[in-house]
Amino acid sequence: MKIVDDLVSILNTDTEVRDIRQGLFHTGVLTRNCGLAATLPRDALQQGHPAVKEPGFLLEKTATELARMAYSESIPEAAVGMAAINSLLEIDERRCLSLNAGEHIAEKGKGKRVAIIGHFPFIPRLRQVAKELWVIEKNPQEGDFPETETGNLVPQADVVGITGTAFTNHTIEHLLKLCHPGAYIVILGDTAPLSPVLFDYGIDAVSGTKVTNEELALRCVSQGATYRQIKGIQKLTMIK
Repeated sequence: MKIVDDLVSILNTDTEVRDIRQGLFHTGVLTRNCGLAATLPRDALQQGHPAVKEPGFLLEKTATELARMAYSESIPEAAVGMAAINSLLEIDERRCLSLNAGEHIAEKGKGKRVAIIGHFPFIPRLRQVAKELWVIEKNPQEGDFPETETGNLVPQADVVGITGTAFTNHTIEHLLKLCHPGAYIVILGDTAPLSPVLFDYGIDAVSGTKVTNEELALRCVSQGATYRQIKGIQKLTMIK
């Protein structure tokens, strides 16, 4: 997980851990800023127990210890780690656009072969503009391809969109290696770290989330909000 090593290495972790919320669909960590990550409940339920080793006592950990939970094999713990990393990043908004991931991928994928890891709400619109669209999902919906097709489809794509949860389940580096050298690669979702460190790994754009209202976003997370239901956030895209 060298990409996570590099993310952690640039963090200023000299700050108080103020709050941690883990809802059904998302996790929020409040340190210097508020960071989010997807919780992946289906994947988490398939793992052994206990899913979180020290529930109720995570606030006693340092910001460094929380960030290093991103390495955990436990999905809920890794979600805490990625949310902590996102909470410690200082996002350079001068490098970001108020641009939705779906819009950016549609622009880059017009008339091209597009592979998306993860089923996102913008998929129907993307089907209208892409030459070919392959949606690869661990829990496939109608028209999706199972993850067993990843090694076959991703290398053929001109544009690849990868869910930020690939950091949480530790598949990110494998997926990046599968991409064709000339492919345009976008990492997206609230787990995606808005950090230029990712550009060192062949990634061209990161579509992530900046929390603008900490109390509201954390309240939504802890009350079971899906990503589209979380309030107090701003969607940003950082382009290489």
